[in-house]
Parts: sequence; C-alpha cells; structure tokens
Amino acid sequence: MRAGDLLRQLDQRLLPRLAAAVTRLGQGPTRVPLLGWVAVLSCAAVLTTAVLATNGPPVPDRTVGEVTRVGVSDGDSIPGYERTAAADLAALAGTSLADGTYALVSLTEYRTPESLAAVVGDIGVAVVFGRVPLPDRQTEIVRIPAQRLPEDVTAGMTRLAERKEREATDYRTRAAALGGGGPQQRELRELYESGAQVAAAEATAYRSGCACLYALVVRAAPAQLRGVATRLGVRVVDPAPEVRRLERTVFTPPLPEQQDVVRPPIDHGHTASPMPTAATGSPVPPSTPERDPSASPQVTDSSPSPAVSSSAPPVIPRETPSTSVDSAEESEASPTP
Repeated sequence: MRAGDLLRQLDQRLLPRLAAAVTRLGQGPTRVPLLGWVAVLSCAAVLTTAVLATNGPPVPDRTVGEVTRVGVSDGDSIPGYERTAAADLAALAGTSLADGTYALVSLTEYRTPESLAAVVGDIGVAVVFGRVPLPDRQTEIVRIPAQRLPEDVTAGMTRLAERKEREATDYRTRAAALGGGGPQQRELRELYESGAQVAAAEATAYRSGCACLYALVVRAAPAQLRGVATRLGVRVVDPAPEVRRLERTVFTPPLPEQQDVVRPPIDHGHTASPMPTAATGSPVPPSTPERDPSASPQVTDSSPSPAVSSSAPPVIPRETPSTSVDSAEESEASPTP
C-alpha cells in the first residue's frame, strides 16, 4: 500500500473521532480535555509510524560480500586439521541447534555414488565433491549439488561427462587446425592433444559412475554428525555452524591421497613454456586456462562450455583443466536446502 492511500484511510477513520473529541472539549467536564489530548497524541504517533514504515529505507542484507571458508588451504597440516575439526565437533555437544548445522565430511578414499549413499545414510546432503583420480595427473575438482543419493550425483556426473566430451572435441579441433611444423606449433599441438586425452579420460570415468567422490556437505544435528564421524570410510567431520548460505561459502576438503600437508597433486603431463595467452572471449572452456602448476586444484564450474569459434585466436590449454574458486555444477535443484 502506498503512503498516500494509507494516510487517506487514516484520515477517514481518525478525523471523525478527533472532531468528537474537540467538541467534548467545549461541552464536557474538566477531565475531558485530558482525554482529547491523549487521542490527539495517539493519532500523531500512528501517523508518524505509518510514514516511517512506508517511506523508510530498506534494511540491507548484512551478509553481502561475506565469504565463509571451511576446510584446508595450501601448506596446512592435515593431521592438525583433523584434530581441530574433531575438537570443534565435540564442542557442539552442549549447544542447542534446533535446525542442525552444516558440516564438511571428508572421506578416506574415493567413492562411487552408490557407496557414498551407504556411508551417508539418512543424513541430509547438500553438495558432493568429486575428481577423477588419474595417475600422476592434476584433474578438475567438481562440486555437484545433490539432495538425493545416488540419483542427483549420478545425474550430475552424466552432465560432467557430456561437458568433458565437448572439451575433448574442442582440443582435437584446435590441434588439427594448427598449421606449420615449427617448434611453437608442435608444442601447441602436443598441449591440445594431451588436453584432449585427459578430458576424454574424465568423460569416460564420469559416464561409468566412477569412484571419484571424496567429500560432501551435510546438514544435521550435532549428535547425528558425531555418529557420521564414527562410520567406516569417514576421515573427518568439520562442523560449520557459522555457515548460513552455501552460495557464499568456499569448501576445500582434503583429497584422500593427501596425508601430511596440503599440496597440489602430482602432474607429470606436458608443460608449456611461457607464451602470451589469448584475449578474453576465447572459446576455450573456462576450466582450461594456463595455470601455475604450484597452485592447488580448485572447485570448478561444470556448466556447458562456450561453442567453438573459428575466428578466435589460438589458446594454450592447460595440461589438465584448472578451476575457478567455488563455483558449482549447477543442476535443476538448488544447492541450498
């Protein structure tokens, strides 16, 4: 309701009463004026409240710009992280969390969608993390929104396989389009062919329902989380009661093969020498830019890559797809329960 309409309604209801009060001021006993002034002040308070309610500034969202991080970072001690997470979980024993709390559950080994469902049980799931563990290759980490196991995860892996097949085709097309036999062309061709091999291997793994899942975000009461921490195959449960919105949270679980210190997986693929990269707008998928080999793989967006354009300049692909921080494999279901 607009402010003008509200004020008109208030006038229609309150002015007759005010007129009656003013009339009594001249006709009633000496106590009546006091009641009249009380009525006048009450009406003024109502009008002031109405104006402030309709014209006041909107209340801002105080969480805008805030990013919560849960998990490990490069160089962190993994045994230290596990001890800290276990202590945090134990500290929740005396707290009252009626709606439960989010927690990052890391696993001891890579799991298939079916075996992951057996580990989780009836705990509510929000997000699943995966990666194809190719030997000596640094592959893409993906984040799959999932509330039903294994159905949502299987569907997400199918979409990942389709995207990886498109990436492999894109790499092969670029390798075939390279002309000349100079050193630069040979190096580019090797990079494209290697990228195609990795993408094709990832596509095959995801389409077969591989054992590629190693962590998940759940929401449950503290007592349920302590039960999850004791299950076979669970490495650590890191509670995160500070998390309010998943889309503003970065989760970085340790990989199963990381035992002492967080470091990037070994990558023995072909490495290109430093060369200029193409301008923004390249048709190469956003998950495949040249990256620093010393950086850890990060969560990636597995949405469809842009279509190939023959007019785009050549781009040096990374040997294995790199990633952008905390984007998600978006499906029909929202990742936030």
